[in-house]
Amino acid sequence: MAAELSVSSRDRAAAVGLRASEYAEICRRLGRDPSPAELGMFGVMWSEHCAYKHSKAVLRRLPTGGHGLLRGPGENAGAVSVGGGWAAVFKMESHNHPSAIAPFQGAATGIGGIIRDILAMGARPIALLDSLRFGPPRDPAVAPILRGVVAGIAAYGNSIGVPTVGGELVCAPCYRRNPLVNVACLGLVPEQRIASSRAAGAGNAVVYLGARTGRDGMQGAAFASVELAGDPTDRSAVQMGDPFTGKLLIEATLEALGTGAVVAVQDMGAAGLTCALSESSARGGVGMDVDLQLVPRREEGMTPEEVLLSESQERMLLVVARGREAEVLRVAETWALPAVVIGRVVDAPLLTVRDGDRVVACLDPRHLTEAPEYAPDATPPAYLAAARRVDLASLPEVPAGEALLRLLAAPAIASKRWLYRQYDHMVQTNTVVAPGADAAVLRLRDAAPRGLALAVDGNGRFTYLDPYVGGILAVLEAAQNLACAGASPAAVTDCLNFASPERPEVFWTFRQAVDGIARACEVLDVPVVGGNVSFYNEAGEGIFPTPVVAMLGRLGDVRAHGTPGWARDGDLVVLLGGGLPRLDGSEYVATLHGITAGRLREPDLFAVARLIRCVKDIVATALVASAHDCADGGLAVALAECCLAGGRGADVSLGDVGTGGQRELLFGEAIGRVLVSLRPEAMPALTEVTRRLAVPLVVIGRVRGDRLTIGAGPGEAAEPWLDVPVCDLRAAWDPEEGLRA
Repeated sequence: MAAELSVSSRDRAAAVGLRASEYAEICRRLGRDPSPAELGMFGVMWSEHCAYKHSKAVLRRLPTGGHGLLRGPGENAGAVSVGGGWAAVFKMESHNHPSAIAPFQGAATGIGGIIRDILAMGARPIALLDSLRFGPPRDPAVAPILRGVVAGIAAYGNSIGVPTVGGELVCAPCYRRNPLVNVACLGLVPEQRIASSRAAGAGNAVVYLGARTGRDGMQGAAFASVELAGDPTDRSAVQMGDPFTGKLLIEATLEALGTGAVVAVQDMGAAGLTCALSESSARGGVGMDVDLQLVPRREEGMTPEEVLLSESQERMLLVVARGREAEVLRVAETWALPAVVIGRVVDAPLLTVRDGDRVVACLDPRHLTEAPEYAPDATPPAYLAAARRVDLASLPEVPAGEALLRLLAAPAIASKRWLYRQYDHMVQTNTVVAPGADAAVLRLRDAAPRGLALAVDGNGRFTYLDPYVGGILAVLEAAQNLACAGASPAAVTDCLNFASPERPEVFWTFRQAVDGIARACEVLDVPVVGGNVSFYNEAGEGIFPTPVVAMLGRLGDVRAHGTPGWARDGDLVVLLGGGLPRLDGSEYVATLHGITAGRLREPDLFAVARLIRCVKDIVATALVASAHDCADGGLAVALAECCLAGGRGADVSLGDVGTGGQRELLFGEAIGRVLVSLRPEAMPALTEVTRRLAVPLVVIGRVRGDRLTIGAGPGEAAEPWLDVPVCDLRAAWDPEEGLRA
């Protein structure tokens, strides 16, 4: 009989995605076997997606304190002070598996979910960013996923009235069957009105607010915690969004919070009602007694387990002060949303879930929220040695002009206008710098003239070749982008996308990448206020390890912001910073030769930090007319992008830039380099700033004409390395716009 019980236990555990050892731990904690409802609750709450079983210990290495920090990890989102009594609330999440199975709804509900995380902090969502990874865009299997994801983001964001103000799009074969859809949201709230998810007060009402519960999204958290199989039946794990109800929920939740009757608020996202009940109770050290029969439903015959585990969208859980329930219910009625008191808070840390008169679950909520933690084996990947030994100097030469045009047409560099024009980035009318620049810039109407800037960055190729350096570079690149907009880095949220942590080489890579992010944030003195880990991103093959960093920046005066385009003919073109360009891991090698290879070098973090401060200062004081960082494709691509943004050409000489061959100087990549343009008479002031901060400076040319000409300098042959009309640059970068030009 004992053997039969053991087999039965393993089967029960496997049915909800748990290990046999985890089932045994559940029995130990409860002192008995779990009920069917309890087992389902443990299945989702102890999934990797909710519990962070393999990552929690590593994530503790990230710096979480800093100037102006108001809320760090542990709440629904992080919050930092942005001046004038206002707080910016900020978080990033992934919706990778759902978007692979049902691209439109997967991406749309990813937007809805991150918006509710911000709303649960009492903040009004004001902006969205997206970071997307797909396979080759012309692949017949990839194109519909890409189109569906972009359409889903646009449909939900536009309809709910939150602008998508920036992002990035990268394509590589490893993302063919497992796309990455990472989205970040920013919200604003007065500092004194930041909400909490901590339930409190025996007798206070537990209120269900929002859309009715259905069977969509069943076991969605568990689905996101295993390797993607691509089975069409997985569509049952994908939620169905309704942005119009989402808009009503925003207004109703904020109005309810405004009454002062709401003690705590928690969104019903992953793991649905189970997560909202258990996390709110556990964080507050209290319990709840709820009746599932009171939960509004849109489908007949739902079991208690289905109600508990459904991930139907546009729902919030509120804890309302006893005796003030009517105030909140009236608000919900005003916005035509269902709202019901489904239970009460109790002093004892005991979560009791009833289905009418029948108790279906009764346990300490901390049993659900405190899952086991694991420390997997970690070993360096076998591929690293071979990838780092490739002789890049032996790669066939490509004429410089041809190479530049091919790079400008690469998905990571090419115009994203086709994508951005699907997004209403001007809704709410706070957008000062639209998508396509180094960073988005937003005005703070209630704290004028202050502003905010947002940037998102991550390079899977770099992390594949050196995860520690890749983590560093993701943070530094985001900070450089903010500096080019005139902003000081204020906070980081991240989305860490990796394959299975149960493979030692993957876990080693993950740990190294987190250490790199932590090191860069420490040097920049920027806190990590929250984020997301997405494991099991593999469908036959693992993705590049892809840490994505979204960074928030503060502008003292939003009117003094930077943009990348040349402003005037005759302005000097200046290269700031001392990064040494190399082809290792570059877009040049990936696009022109189809390989990811090379050995990355750890940058001088303090030198890059000085450059970031320098660029922020000269942009914020309007000393320069434009600023643009050198990233994918190197200096030649950065110069071309400045030409395209400003509609002007430039004559450039790289004779004084540094050592290296033509390919390295034109297309090599290195963090810590920024292009600026300015009037000649402003050079003494710029030189003084760079001298004070020990930032290298080289004048490399002038803005003029309608061609980009780059040469080695007067001491070399008169023939330039490349000489391309701006109209040809535009035709390669944006063929549709090039035809019109």
